[in-house]
Amino acid sequence: MLRLLCAILKQEQANKQEGISTNILAKMGKDEPISLESLAKICTTLNCGLDDIVEITTDTQK
Repeated sequence: MLRLLCAILKQEQANKQEGISTNILAKMGKDEPISLESLAKICTTLNCGLDDIVEITTDTQK
């Protein structure tokens, strides 16, 4: 799912230039934390809400 999201973001960013850096995409690919501002940019680019792209899990579910 994450790879699909990154691929969609790359295409959408190329079309809209919303300011989603390759560093953000790299962090997502490495399962590293990103800022809420970055998540907002992603939602704006994909025209969706946070609940569409964020899944909250406990440490035991990783």
